[in-house]
Amino acid sequence: MRITAGSYYNNIYGENNKLNQQLFDVNKQISSGMKIQYSYENPGVAIDTLRLDNEITTLTQVKTSAQSAYKISTQTDTTIGEIVKTIESMKVKMINAANDANSDTSTQAIAKELRGLQNHLLTLANTSIGGQYLFSGTATSVKPIDANGMYQGNDQNLEAFLGSGVKQKYNISGSQLFLGSENQVNRMVTSNVPQKSLTDLYPDIMKDPGMSRSDSKETYITGSSTIRDLMGDTDSITTNDAAHPSYFYLQGTRTDGSTFKSKIQMNMTDTMDDLTHKIALAYDPNQTNPTANQVNVTINANGQIEVSDKSAGSSKLDFHLVGAVDFSGGAAADVTNIDNLQSGTTDFETAAVTTPGLYIKEFTKSGYTTPTGTPNTIEGINYDRTNFTQDGAVLTSNVPQILNSDNSFATDSTRLGAVASGTTYDSVNDRYSGLNGKTLNLVGKDINGNAYDITVQLLDAGSTVTINSANGATAGDTFTIEDPTGAATDAGKVTYKQITDILNMAVTNQLPSSTAAVAPLDAYNTALTNANKLGTSSLNNGKITFEDKTNASTQASIALYDSTSHTYPASGTITSGSALSFNANSALQVRDPKNDFFAQIEEMIQSVEAGKKRSDGTTSTGQRNIGIQNSIQMLDDLSDHVSRLQTEAGSYSQVLQASSDRTDMLIISTKTLQSDVIDTDIAEATLKMQQLSLNYQALLSNISKVSKLSLVNYL
Repeated sequence: MRITAGSYYNNIYGENNKLNQQLFDVNKQISSGMKIQYSYENPGVAIDTLRLDNEITTLTQVKTSAQSAYKISTQTDTTIGEIVKTIESMKVKMINAANDANSDTSTQAIAKELRGLQNHLLTLANTSIGGQYLFSGTATSVKPIDANGMYQGNDQNLEAFLGSGVKQKYNISGSQLFLGSENQVNRMVTSNVPQKSLTDLYPDIMKDPGMSRSDSKETYITGSSTIRDLMGDTDSITTNDAAHPSYFYLQGTRTDGSTFKSKIQMNMTDTMDDLTHKIALAYDPNQTNPTANQVNVTINANGQIEVSDKSAGSSKLDFHLVGAVDFSGGAAADVTNIDNLQSGTTDFETAAVTTPGLYIKEFTKSGYTTPTGTPNTIEGINYDRTNFTQDGAVLTSNVPQILNSDNSFATDSTRLGAVASGTTYDSVNDRYSGLNGKTLNLVGKDINGNAYDITVQLLDAGSTVTINSANGATAGDTFTIEDPTGAATDAGKVTYKQITDILNMAVTNQLPSSTAAVAPLDAYNTALTNANKLGTSSLNNGKITFEDKTNASTQASIALYDSTSHTYPASGTITSGSALSFNANSALQVRDPKNDFFAQIEEMIQSVEAGKKRSDGTTSTGQRNIGIQNSIQMLDDLSDHVSRLQTEAGSYSQVLQASSDRTDMLIISTKTLQSDVIDTDIAEATLKMQQLSLNYQALLSNISKVSKLSLVNYL
């Protein structure tokens, strides 16, 4: 084979360039510390490097997110811990305030200290980091608690990114902390009128005519006290009382949200334990074979009846009771219309001796007024036919609307059937049954001081509103409750928004007319638009609120109640109570799964300022204040609630810290793996460069030797 000079030099040139490129590549790897500079140099290495780069970036983001969330979480934990300590300090002072040895001056001094602690709690509630409030939910720029103790944030959770599809909550919202629920708490309510033994108060009447009234003493009713001790007698003879049976009119709400009414007949020789047992029986939904296992009914040290739910997590339990006895020997105490008891008196001596007649025993008094047409001479007789409470331009109901299904507060979109007693949900037709034929009375005065009287008729065929009387309206005028399409609303689909709209139109005197020269829906919407300019009605924590936009102190009043509220069954019979109640002279709440932190703190402090050891509805002000003793129990529940959330916040911190530590290790591990993929092994590259250098030197030597060969040398 003939080798030409051209091919020889081409081969030499190729080998030289090849070795030069290899030396350049190795030298570049050594100088840069990386195996490749461009992806085309080694696609496999490039792909692995990009994948590992992405993992490191993700892990770095996770670490940053975890560390940022950890700061918020630990600060939340610390702040809630301070709240717990402050609550414990308040409890110590409340216990001191409950001491009977305190003078008024000492009690007021304690109240001032409590006010200082209340302000400290407000400060803690509004803690912020870097301009972000801890307890506002996701609305971190909004101050969570205003000057009135009202929560302004939302109930949303802040979440940290801890990996693909992995998020970790790290905040405690103010909704959870200040308005949250504790499902393990059993609701407890109490009457607020102290009951004393009339036998000991009137010994000259009930023990011995020869005794003096000065021999009387104040002793509170107990479980072993007789009905005679509670209701009294016309004389000292205990064997002639068969003609004077006592009747107790009971209304209440059970754990499941069902309401009931009962008239309990008791003999004078029966005991209070007998009465409380019959009350407990009424709380059993199964009236075919009732047991007393649903509630505990007891009598406290002030002779007040306390009802405690045996089922935890429900906020529906309610209780109202009024007693009556006719000392004339007649039947005035046995009625089916509770208003007929208003003819009696609460003065025992008058009813028993001076003018024997109807004697009324009140168990709960709230200081509420009643609408026109509802007698209120004896306040304790009325249950839920009462006016909303006024505070300046605002009218507010006191009975929160709570869903039977999950114990949550009703909202504007909630249907009445979800809250009402005796309803069932029909999933096929998406409606509630059980409200057909129910009637709500809406009575009061509008924002100009003019009376209105309106009936809301809930009907499956289409619910209606009848104007019985209102300023400028035609008596008897009726319009339908229409949905957004203009169709009459089925009773099972009427919402709270529709009820509050009707209320707003009535209170602002902007009711639609059925004789308007426009379509009914247009007349309805026009009336509602005009009403919204003058006032607003809505649900706030389940309670109906109306605000007068035209007056700083409104002239309006509102009473909204079931039309059958005043009727009772025969003795020994239990029937359904009001389908819905909105404002009631009901038993006072001592314990409840739901919390309203700052409202409860305010009530506790007011009990100290008023010097109320226990609730007392016989006072002229603060009838519904629960008193210091009950406040201590309420404070214990708040402390437990807040402590649990502190533990929850601490658990978030631990998870975030663990995540941050784990991410650090993963970042190191991933970087090590990435180094193995992309970084140059200096020792290996140096050895390779030496080998290539020797090869290159050998190539040059061979080229030199070959280049010296010539035919001349062989001539």
